[in-house]
Amino acid sequence: MADKVIYLREKPVSLSPADERNFKIKYAELLNPAQFAAVTHREGPLLVVAGAGSGKTRTLIYRVARLIESGVPPGAILLLTFTRRAAQEMLRRAEQLVGDRAGAVAGGTFHSFANNVLRRMGAPIGLKPNFTILDRSDMEDVVNLLRTRMGLASRERRFPKKSTIAEAISMARNKRRALEEEIEIDFPHLGEHQAEILELAKNYESYKRERGLLDYDDLLYRLAELLEQYENVRRRLSDGYRYIMIDEYQDTNLIQAELVRLLAMNHRNVMAVGDDAQSIYSFRGANFRNIMDFPAIFPGAKIVKLEQNYRSIQGILDVANDVISRAGEKYTKALFTQREGGFRPFLVRAQDEHMQSRFVAQRILELREEGVELGEIAVLFRSSFHSFDLELELQRRDIPFIKRGGFKFIETAHIKDVLAHLRVIANPADAVSWLRVLTLVKGIGHRTAERAIDALIAVDDPAAAIAKLADKARGGADGGLKRLAALLAELRSGEKRPPEQIAMTLEYYLPVMREAYADDYPKRERDLEHFQNLTERYKSLEQMLADMALEPPNDSLDGMLATDSDDERLTLSTIHSAKGLEWKVVFLIWAADGRFPGPQSVGDDEIEEERRLMYVASTRARDELYLSYPIHMFDRSFGFVMGRVSRFLEDVPAELLQTATLQESEEP
Repeated sequence: MADKVIYLREKPVSLSPADERNFKIKYAELLNPAQFAAVTHREGPLLVVAGAGSGKTRTLIYRVARLIESGVPPGAILLLTFTRRAAQEMLRRAEQLVGDRAGAVAGGTFHSFANNVLRRMGAPIGLKPNFTILDRSDMEDVVNLLRTRMGLASRERRFPKKSTIAEAISMARNKRRALEEEIEIDFPHLGEHQAEILELAKNYESYKRERGLLDYDDLLYRLAELLEQYENVRRRLSDGYRYIMIDEYQDTNLIQAELVRLLAMNHRNVMAVGDDAQSIYSFRGANFRNIMDFPAIFPGAKIVKLEQNYRSIQGILDVANDVISRAGEKYTKALFTQREGGFRPFLVRAQDEHMQSRFVAQRILELREEGVELGEIAVLFRSSFHSFDLELELQRRDIPFIKRGGFKFIETAHIKDVLAHLRVIANPADAVSWLRVLTLVKGIGHRTAERAIDALIAVDDPAAAIAKLADKARGGADGGLKRLAALLAELRSGEKRPPEQIAMTLEYYLPVMREAYADDYPKRERDLEHFQNLTERYKSLEQMLADMALEPPNDSLDGMLATDSDDERLTLSTIHSAKGLEWKVVFLIWAADGRFPGPQSVGDDEIEEERRLMYVASTRARDELYLSYPIHMFDRSFGFVMGRVSRFLEDVPAELLQTATLQESEEP
């Protein structure tokens, strides 16, 4: 079926004045024609193809306001986003437009929505409301435990790592494939172990179901199971949420797209907002086909394109448009702006990597002298290691910077230790957390803890059971077990808020931590203080634990590599971590074939995703964009080789890019 496209770049919408007099908000005056078409769409499926910087968030906010002003009950609107912060910010801005009514809109991430539904309505598929959510490291711990029980972790036999097995299981879920098919396609090197991995995955599922555990992927998978198998639940949810909106639709995976289809089955009132040109997360399971196939999944869908850019000057947009115009499959669009500015992006060829670093550092210092704050400047790169030489140069010149990406605050051992004590209070059947809690007690080993867990899960009062274990303990474990029993009894008694429970747990845990992590316990103490502050707003332990699993804080106080305590710092970031952000000036380093795209990108799909990464990087800049690469590059196999500009830039017309070649004599 051919796409039905509304292309509203120049021609305004014709409206009867009477139509708009019914609304307090002057939508036609506040929105451009394409945004207005999306906001005023009422019934049936709608795909909004929103180019970078084109006001997609504004469009979603005004659509929420328009529906409410049109008489739609706020509770009948469901807004799904990829971060809770994004949903909260959108609804806060919607409240500024239509008042407190917008606060009743159901908004959040796919996973938080699934978590809430499964706790309320999961009984038909055997779920109790107090199930525990495993994060990735918890998942790996369970896989490792089962691997050991199956005799697959012996030194005499090489078997895949727990992280590799967990990744294969997770990707099979997200891509809606049988595990054997996922191994064959994406993990062929695991083929010789396929039978054991399949058996391990089967045991993993049984282990979770017996103990009230769900991993991160299960939240979506089990919700889909519930909706597919129980029509009454599906109908109730679909009737309840009459208008569904999804942000960043290009980042959805197959199961998320299926959930949208199931939730909209009774009405088809789906508004998906996204940009095919910014689909860059396939490594997380995101599927480019979801946004491209939306018109086929929802026949008769209207398509509106947002092409007016409010971020960048036209010279930057011209380069981005040219890069993405060569994509093999796309929704054709051309970003344009009314911002004035004659700057053309630079393509800079440096003699080697060190000269590239010197150029970037020198230009940053010049920009600083011109009045551009360091916080308005970013250096982007395809892979984290691409910035190592630049970091040394920045330090040499005393340019403070922060490097973003990679550090997972919630996955540190000391944070997980504290959470484990609270999780066994919320779900006494959580064997993973019990294992962590018990092995922290001096004198309690892995085997002893495992033997004790089955008994603890079976009783109503685990604290009393641990006290009895203390009476029989040997090897000096009795004192530690008694202290643990006292803590658990105190945590379970009375009505206590999470901050109080955290304080009690820390009083017990800090002496344990100081002994276990003697080398760096002061840093860990600062992390725990930071963590305690984060829990102040929670009134419910269950909600706090769910949030920590669904959308955890990523950075510890020392987790981001920073060279200065000054608030004004340059940003270094991978392109993936920079998506959704913007800066006045952007440098993209290592824009060379073999680095961008990298040597691992060999298939057409991989190359096309790399092209979209180049588009995302380019459109982060508002006023100035510098693309650079070294002419002489070091290759592990061949030594020094001649660098060539990225294939995504080599065909950009000369009139769109200023070019410069740096010579040794030009060293600042």
